[in-house]
Amino acid sequence: MGALHVGEPRVSFQQQQQQQVGKNGQQGHGHGAVVEEIHGLIKVYRDGLVERIPAIPDVPCTWGTTASVPGVVIARDAVVDRATGVWARLYAPAAAAAAGRVPVVVYFHGGGFCVGSAAWSCYHEFLAKLAARAGCAVMSVDYRLAPENRLPAAFDDGVTAVRWLRQQAAISSAADELSWWRGRCRFDRVFLAGDSAGATIAFHVAARLGHGQLGALTPLDVKGAILIQPFFSGETRTASEKTMPQPPGSALTLSTSDTYWRMSLPAGATRDHPWCNPVTGRGAPRLDSLPLPDFLVCISEQDILRDRNLELCSALRRADHSVEQATYGGVGHAFQVLNNYHLSQPRTQEMLAHIKAFVRAR
Repeated sequence: MGALHVGEPRVSFQQQQQQQVGKNGQQGHGHGAVVEEIHGLIKVYRDGLVERIPAIPDVPCTWGTTASVPGVVIARDAVVDRATGVWARLYAPAAAAAAGRVPVVVYFHGGGFCVGSAAWSCYHEFLAKLAARAGCAVMSVDYRLAPENRLPAAFDDGVTAVRWLRQQAAISSAADELSWWRGRCRFDRVFLAGDSAGATIAFHVAARLGHGQLGALTPLDVKGAILIQPFFSGETRTASEKTMPQPPGSALTLSTSDTYWRMSLPAGATRDHPWCNPVTGRGAPRLDSLPLPDFLVCISEQDILRDRNLELCSALRRADHSVEQATYGGVGHAFQVLNNYHLSQPRTQEMLAHIKAFVRAR
């Protein structure tokens, strides 16, 4: 099976950046002052140049897709929308061909809407494990990033990904480079999912689909949404945002959260924009007016977003939406992909078990 290694150009681009740094002695030479920065991840210069630092390596779809057991998971890359450059990494359990079709998880990676990739090694490893342990096919979407493409670009790309999935589901028996994946998928059991900013994308895509943005989804049927540490904010701080201590190297501090939102929201918008604060933000639609699927919300005990995630669960329940929530003790934001807490591995196994149970029940 041939692989479209559409994720690989980003690797070479980052290598070129590193080489240029060595020649100039500093990055951004001649581009003016740095106006926004998240240390070790991204710099934005006064003239608009955006420089992403390759903190996590991109890997090809053939790298480490076995979830530690050779032959367990197959992964390939596919173009979703050539016009915007959106692509996806597709995973499926190798055993699905013999055991029957499996549910499909459409996954959006985290990174504050500004960094990250479906080709990042940490997401590649996590989603290979998800496909193997939860017994599902995964479509990991590589969407456009801010600040070059501010919101709602990522939400638009999420809807585009679902449209592409619907097109794949409508293909009956054609033998092409994606037939291996289609043949393993149950398109009547689709789940939207993501972590951090990716969970925010999943939430807003679910709302758009509920409002009929794509019309009839048939033969697709979205059964649920899995929100892992969803990235929301607001002008009024929660207790965990104000007081939750963060260890050195934390994936998300209050200052980095604010910086991500400044770079991703429409220019001039505040953190009470409904895309950022769907619960109490000015102009946010009433949650009881949104046709939404069932939710699983995964919350980290030591995450600054903990209280905001709990607030979202409570608000969804008040609006008569079905919500399951799971809280993981002793770990913080993005533990399941960064493995940056001593309890990361056992808590990740718990999370995978919760996702598996949520999917199987639907």
